[in-house]
Amino acid sequence: MRAATPKQYLPLLGRAVVLHTLARLTSHPRVSGVLVGISTGDDYWPTLKPELARLPKLLGTYAGGAERVDTVLSGLKALEARADADDWVLVHDAARPCLRAADLDKLINQVLGYPDGGLLAVAITDTVKRTDAASAVTETVSRSNLWRALTPQLFPLQKLRSALEVAVADGVTVTDESMAVEYQGGRPRVVAGHADNIKITLTEDLELAELYLKQQEKERV
Repeated sequence: MRAATPKQYLPLLGRAVVLHTLARLTSHPRVSGVLVGISTGDDYWPTLKPELARLPKLLGTYAGGAERVDTVLSGLKALEARADADDWVLVHDAARPCLRAADLDKLINQVLGYPDGGLLAVAITDTVKRTDAASAVTETVSRSNLWRALTPQLFPLQKLRSALEVAVADGVTVTDESMAVEYQGGRPRVVAGHADNIKITLTEDLELAELYLKQQEKERV
């Protein structure tokens, strides 16, 4: 991002990115509660306290880890006192503030009860190239049945925890929760979501997210 401030705390339409994200989750009627993983010594989170107090169903925070998998595992452990092993959990990126309620509904409706869980994703429509180390094209990859994984991802709590623990123990680099379940032979269900559910990664993504949020507001009107 070329910014001193972590991307989830950058301003977006007058509010920190993470506040938009949390508002989408905590306002959804089928979400029971939201727990947030933050870095140890995070000095930015306390500055959001007045706005956080207005969010319903925010359960608090827990200490995250060095990698995504560590943070998610810590979150699942933190839920032990609040949730049962067969309860369903959503994992969502703090830097995805444009999640549509309709997409979350769709994910829950199509995945809840499916034993291997599932995730939001967008079908790849561009031509895909594979290159070598020198950036020369080695082949054109068929885009048939290829998807870009998004979040939220939805799984039974204990199933996800076990899958992540096994992957970590085996030294597998896990880039999302679905990958861990796949590693144990599971076949998570892909649910088509909207492409505006972007993850803010580059500086220009903030402008794009602003555009999407304004457009979504018009659609609700």
